[in-house]
Amino acid sequence: MAGTGQERARHWQYAELPGVDLLRARYVRKTFVRHTHEHFVIAAIADGVEVFHHGGADRYAGPGTLALVNPDTPHTGRAGVPEGWRYGALYPPPDLVAQIAAETTSLRGAPGFTAPVLDDPYAVGLVHQVLRAADEGNALAADTLLRVAVTRLLRLNGGALPQRVPRTAGARTAARARAVLEERIVRPPTLESLAAELGTSPFALLRAFRDAYGMPPHAWLTDVRVRRARGLLDAGVLPSEAALAVGFTDQPHLNRHFTRIVGVPPGAYQRERKNVQDLRRGPA
Repeated sequence: MAGTGQERARHWQYAELPGVDLLRARYVRKTFVRHTHEHFVIAAIADGVEVFHHGGADRYAGPGTLALVNPDTPHTGRAGVPEGWRYGALYPPPDLVAQIAAETTSLRGAPGFTAPVLDDPYAVGLVHQVLRAADEGNALAADTLLRVAVTRLLRLNGGALPQRVPRTAGARTAARARAVLEERIVRPPTLESLAAELGTSPFALLRAFRDAYGMPPHAWLTDVRVRRARGLLDAGVLPSEAALAVGFTDQPHLNRHFTRIVGVPPGAYQRERKNVQDLRRGPA
């Protein structure tokens, strides 16, 4: 596990659970900046307390509870007590959750979680059993327990995710700004020049973007850069090269933001991915 002092974290994948990220960590002083995930977050708290800002309020998750975050939902994370928190987390992709929901629930539309914190020690145990089975290479148990855990959480705390459709002029402006930033991720414009290009004022653009995506443009851009860096690291690109490819000034710049969002440094993240790829290829 990567880390120093009291803090330890391992972020990895198991070849027999394709597309599912796994995390086991203890954090004390760690602070996650506002960010999003492409996948669901199912974080099972073993001890301590995690506080995360979600939906306009601070949420508290202690032992026996789960922190649940839907895809593309801005949130933060930090310790709620001096001793920090220890947890295990699963990050299943939306298509897998939708498949499980269709097979085991009556939910219609894109499924998701309705409450960000759920008190359910049994589900917490299931999450840790999935991680243990992955560690032990027990593919049957890992896949079975993952599906049981997701089914239980959807039945207890599931609903259809609202569809985000830009209806206002501000939302349409924010969507256009997002498209520009995605296209110019390496050399983004200033807020003033972006607003002028879109025919609005800097503060009007700032408000519209925050309303639409839950964070200001610069924070959203950092989040996207880290996502793209993860894809490059998964493909075997060196961290120093990935940093420049997504617009960071150098590898330390990537390291700082990557660790504040993913929870581990890019080098440790890539080593775990390489281990999974080696297992999938099999012996030479």
